[in-house]
Amino acid sequence: MNTSLAIAQSSRSSNQVLSLNLRLANRHGLIAGATGTGKTVTLQVLAEQFSRAGVPVFMADVKGDLSGLAMPGGGNQKIDARIRALGLNGFTYQDNPVIFWDVFGEQGHPVRATVSDMGPLLLARMLHLNPVQTGILTIVFKIADDHGLLLLDLKDLRAMLTYVSENARILSSEYGHIARASVGAIQRSLLQLTQEGGDHLFGEPMLDITDLMQTNGDGHGTINILAAETLYRTPRVYATLLLWLLSELFEQLPEIGDSERPRLVFFFDEAHLLFKNAPKALLDKIEQVVRLIRSKGVGIYFISQNPLDIPDAVLGQLGNRVQHALRAFTPKDQKAVRAAAQTFRTHPGIDVETAITQLGIGEALVSFLDDEGRPHPVEMANVHPPHSLIGMLPASARQSIIRNSPIYGLYETSIDRESAYEILQARTEQSSGTNPARQANLPTQSQANTSRQSGRTSPGLIETFARQTARTVGNEIGRRIIRGVLGSILGNGRR
Repeated sequence: MNTSLAIAQSSRSSNQVLSLNLRLANRHGLIAGATGTGKTVTLQVLAEQFSRAGVPVFMADVKGDLSGLAMPGGGNQKIDARIRALGLNGFTYQDNPVIFWDVFGEQGHPVRATVSDMGPLLLARMLHLNPVQTGILTIVFKIADDHGLLLLDLKDLRAMLTYVSENARILSSEYGHIARASVGAIQRSLLQLTQEGGDHLFGEPMLDITDLMQTNGDGHGTINILAAETLYRTPRVYATLLLWLLSELFEQLPEIGDSERPRLVFFFDEAHLLFKNAPKALLDKIEQVVRLIRSKGVGIYFISQNPLDIPDAVLGQLGNRVQHALRAFTPKDQKAVRAAAQTFRTHPGIDVETAITQLGIGEALVSFLDDEGRPHPVEMANVHPPHSLIGMLPASARQSIIRNSPIYGLYETSIDRESAYEILQARTEQSSGTNPARQANLPTQSQANTSRQSGRTSPGLIETFARQTARTVGNEIGRRIIRGVLGSILGNGRR
């Protein structure tokens, strides 16, 4: 196994290869630069190198041009010229093991989360809720937890909101004041989310995180690519989904401390969306995740145009850095250039602040961690070309890869088990004509557990359904203690 990943070559010394230490790849990283400076190609090169070292990768493809990782490169005169200029003897074009994912199920395997697993805080951010509305949503989750009602998809949440609104006076005596106007505001936001495709995101089978951490027969890590061209049109949904994935990794993976290589490398493209307008409580928890998740073998690499998009508390934890050109046309741009220059360990003979504005396409300022975990002095470098195709994979080739994927069939057909919607609907029918106090008697935990046995499956989904059921029911007790965003570090679980 390679212990270092060759990423770039010094512009000042053709013999100096700049390599990322695989053992320290979980110390996170940053790829920054203006549009059109080469960030996507750098991301592609890093993904290839991690894959060949046996490290699975997850990345979101917001422009559609990362799908070329699944096909060998070649036929590009500019790339051929760059290979010769850098003296990369023995360079060969080759593809990579890729699994495509897509919330909408069109350009990859469907990605789903259950409403319960998403939790009230992340869901509130997705719905643009204010603090009062977030509190009401938390009460709704609490009521569902207390009565064993599974919130799997959006119709379950809509049913719970309707029930809470209709019984607000009775429920307020136990759970605190429930304003029907706030419930109505949540319902309107939920309607908007549904119109934006939220029904595709929530439901079962829910994504199993272990399916992102596979290797092929050659020992190469799988590159998981989430098709995000459509998803990116709703930025908060995009950012919240990726944050949920990080929280699932944090919650489910055991501690391993320092290891020879990461379990998974997670690339967070358009990282500014994660932090934009996020409440301070959420920012604090994101910082904690970035700091603590590395001990679980996960490296996070943020991709953004401007280093100032990343809060200082998070930026200080990103040890491996590739800085492409920045443009300094305005005072704000000049401030960004100075801030980026100050984050590097200086190198004699390199004026970092000036160099950032003069870098060409495919050139970058590079600083990786050394064997002792210290940043190398910054170096001007030419990023190596990728071995795979630069650009979009043909649609027919993409569909062929999806159909021949080792997980094909696990997620393609949705499962609609009996959950909050069905239970509340049946309760409403049975309670027709009775007083509201009787309607407030929701199913007990044992009754709810019994009702879970009636899920609808098809023969091809039996194994998936069994795994999903075990996971959901097994998680339910933990969800009552550790509810919401970012797993066990949230610190505000509801019992």
